Amino acid sequence: MNKLLSTERGRKMLLLGNEAIARGAIEAGLAFGATYPGTPSSEISANLFEISQQSELYFEYSTNEKVALEVAAAAANSGVRSMAIMKHVGLNVAADALMTLAYVGVKAGMVVLSADDPFMFSSQNEQDNRYYAKLSGLAVLEPSTIEEAKEMIKYAFDLSEKLQEPVLFRTTTRINHSTGIVTLGDIAPVKASGDFIKDPFNYVTVPAVSRNLHIKLLKHWEEAKGISEVSPYNFVSGKGPYGIVCNGVSYSYVRDGARDLGIEDKVQILRIGFSNPMPGAMIKEFLKGCEKVLVAEEGEPYMEEALKAFAQEEGLTLPIAGKGEGVFSRLFEFDPAGVRKVIANYFNVAYEPVAATDVADIPEIPSRPPNLCAGCSHRASFYIAKQAAEGMETIFPTDIGCYTLGLLPPLSTADFLICMGSSISTSCGFSKVTKKKVISFIGDSTFFHSGIPGLINAVFNNHNFTLFILDNGTTAMTGHQPNPGVDMGLLNLTGYGRIDIEEVVRALGVKDVTVIEPYKVKKSIEAVKKALSFEGVSVVISREMCTLYAKSLKLQSKKRYQVGDKCRNHRDCINQLGCPAFYLSEGRIRINAAQCTGCSVCAQICPENAIIPVKD
Repeated sequence: MNKLLSTERGRKMLLLGNEAIARGAIEAGLAFGATYPGTPSSEISANLFEISQQSELYFEYSTNEKVALEVAAAAANSGVRSMAIMKHVGLNVAADALMTLAYVGVKAGMVVLSADDPFMFSSQNEQDNRYYAKLSGLAVLEPSTIEEAKEMIKYAFDLSEKLQEPVLFRTTTRINHSTGIVTLGDIAPVKASGDFIKDPFNYVTVPAVSRNLHIKLLKHWEEAKGISEVSPYNFVSGKGPYGIVCNGVSYSYVRDGARDLGIEDKVQILRIGFSNPMPGAMIKEFLKGCEKVLVAEEGEPYMEEALKAFAQEEGLTLPIAGKGEGVFSRLFEFDPAGVRKVIANYFNVAYEPVAATDVADIPEIPSRPPNLCAGCSHRASFYIAKQAAEGMETIFPTDIGCYTLGLLPPLSTADFLICMGSSISTSCGFSKVTKKKVISFIGDSTFFHSGIPGLINAVFNNHNFTLFILDNGTTAMTGHQPNPGVDMGLLNLTGYGRIDIEEVVRALGVKDVTVIEPYKVKKSIEAVKKALSFEGVSVVISREMCTLYAKSLKLQSKKRYQVGDKCRNHRDCINQLGCPAFYLSEGRIRINAAQCTGCSVCAQICPENAIIPVKD
């Protein structure tokens, strides 16, 4: 039984932020959930998916975020509490549906969780999704602590039902991936089924209907403004001439910084947890009691702009600053020391930075760039593609997934990347306007997510490139979640279908389709050479299970390898593959048996056949 299903009311439990959010949703009576996995949100979905096998909760890994939002919206409009979970860039995919769902509204509570990623720990940008709320006219809630995240998500479902609109629940990596003590509450009964009442003149968004729905949305917006003014998640603490406005994890940093600087009696802090619509009356009253105000918010100057507008409406001329020289940067995430320093500088407070720890006698930590796992089939696929294309001028558009790590030498098979699915579409453009051979890479989950439309475009417009679909049987980068091509029987789960990528590709009209087993290097190179010579769209499906996934399913039985006496130190294995199982000892190549998975790719490219299986 998943620990988050504990019925021990009052029990204190140490939880990851994402676990706390999942528990809060369960306590709120969540009945229907949908997601496309994306860090830093992944653990919410992983827990809810497991819980769905043990309770009345329905939870699915949808094809992409737009689909997740739409299936959840249908459930919410049938009277069932629902939740759509995604990372910040996933909301870009779902935005088309979100903008109009704000018009249509919901009948039961619906929460759209957006996990933003300041500093881009695992993302291609660090956009601030509070602006989606401003664009759509939806309410936004932002927790500051792990415990608050659990409680606030329950509030989000209630707020959604009161406003009859979806509510955006914005987290950041530091909330998602920190741990904290959480007190368990009661688990609400689950209403797992509902009924849809036909009302086409409120649900079918033709222009005449949408004009009326926009009026309804603005009425809900006015109601939300009133709720924001009295929300328990917007509050002022402390008194003094210095004002600090903050949200999210910034609140903890600000509170600690004021204490560390000894100015708690001079600072009043306005914490905004219900951040769209902003509590205008509360903010104006707060500004009147301050000599100057600092806005501490990660990301964009969202609150700062609002504060300045409210100050102008009241005719206030006090200094208000947040982003800019000498205050906070729009880049990356905050840390306690940085926030403390900005507070001290802005309010002219004596500040003695904590002395840095003397590390002179500690050796420099070796750099560890991100790398494909030992035995990863993607490494073999990249090697095969480069060998087959030897002598050609190439462009390698790539995509979002483990295979993005083909960026680094010695693989060097990533030249262009925008977003999920872009490898195929950009290949169309590159192949039309350059004379170079275009070879693109996309994973199985990403292909289902957003690669198929690009391939349809390529076939229809008769573009000329070769696409590698790297089918490793799972959604690997975010933690081995299912996708439509996964064999769910391997997970002992029944009731699922399975989509065959080769059948999809052929059905789309691709004339040249090749399936390779990348661990069979020589045979695969010859097959890929033929694919590269095809005029038009050719697809190579490289099919081999993720080595870590296979290990977790206890499907690995291959022998490990070692470097034998025949080695002449050519180092082709290191210089062309870069597998992390290799290391140098006294100038000689060695293989770490604990890391080796027995894929044998290195043994096949060694010119002396010096890499041999380890004897039992």
